Amino acid sequence: MDFASIRIITADVDRLAAFYELVTGLEAVRPAPVFAEFRTGAATLAIGSTATVAMLGAGAPRPGGESSIIIEFLVDDVDAQFARLRPRLADADVVLEPTTMPWGNRSTLIRDPDGNLVNLFTRPAAA
Repeated sequence: MDFASIRIITADVDRLAAFYELVTGLEAVRPAPVFAEFRTGAATLAIGSTATVAMLGAGAPRPGGESSIIIEFLVDDVDAQFARLRPRLADADVVLEPTTMPWGNRSTLIRDPDGNLVNLFTRPAAA
């Protein structure tokens, strides 16, 4: 079994895809207007419209809001990525400015337009 992707359900695929294009520097693959993907060497982040899960009825995932997930991207230099993104983020979007975590990672946490937490992090240099 291989881990394939994480999918975020949203009411606005275009808006969320544009945000993740900014964050990742990748162009979204858009096989349909209701779906976008960001394929990296490690995993895929998928973005689906509510229409993609409508058949699940009341059990369908709902868009937005402070859920229990954090979408994480390993980057070469978290401080440089934060400096690149900061001018395009509202103050409310920044949850944590670049900080060295107790386990050694350097992280910044921001919110995407639907309110999901996004962690950009750099691992500590090998000693």
